[in-house]
Amino acid sequence: MAENKLQDLLLRQSSRVQSVLNILVESAYFYRTDDEELFAFLLRYKKELTQFYKEFYDWDLVYDNKCARVFKRKWYNPSVTEGKRRWFKFTRRDECLAFMLLLEFFEQQLEEQNMSVEDAENMRFYFGDLLSYTHRRLQELYPGMTDTYTMDAVRKILKDVIPELEQYRLLLKIKADAGERVTDDQVIFEALPAIYHYNATRLSYPVFSNTEVEEEETDAE
Repeated sequence: MAENKLQDLLLRQSSRVQSVLNILVESAYFYRTDDEELFAFLLRYKKELTQFYKEFYDWDLVYDNKCARVFKRKWYNPSVTEGKRRWFKFTRRDECLAFMLLLEFFEQQLEEQNMSVEDAENMRFYFGDLLSYTHRRLQELYPGMTDTYTMDAVRKILKDVIPELEQYRLLLKIKADAGERVTDDQVIFEALPAIYHYNATRLSYPVFSNTEVEEEETDAE
């Protein structure tokens, strides 16, 4: 049983086991760069840890060579309704569009920078480049709504979305050097490894598939 295997591991390396179990629930993702030693420990004993979470919590332990997380499929307390749950989820259309286009931008940048998930370093980009890309794509997707998706409007949408992506550790804002002044467009963000887990094409279909309908409704107005 998982209990016996984990108990044996606890007796031998209790500090490491407790640290890994706690880290996995302290934030959305546990990255190798957070603690190289503990991440290696997780990968070494992934079978025991996977069985433990599955048997006692019915959670899935998901991992690759750069990051790990626990995934809860079912909520057991009926009093904690969907609106009260704290999880990574965009509900407004513009927020969903911004996230989908960020994933598109991420994939484009990987190609332009000749990078992949196998690279040791994470991809970085300027906020201004993301802004320009998102604005251009929204203009292409919604040609009848150019007055809605102005550069300033798109900037505001992204600034509403990015803090959530930072909170859930998909993006990391890079601090400027001491004394260095940078504009909003010059701010650098790092795309953290978990962003590879999201497929832009698959996720964007339900959002972008309504484009023609929304355009027709706009024209009718």
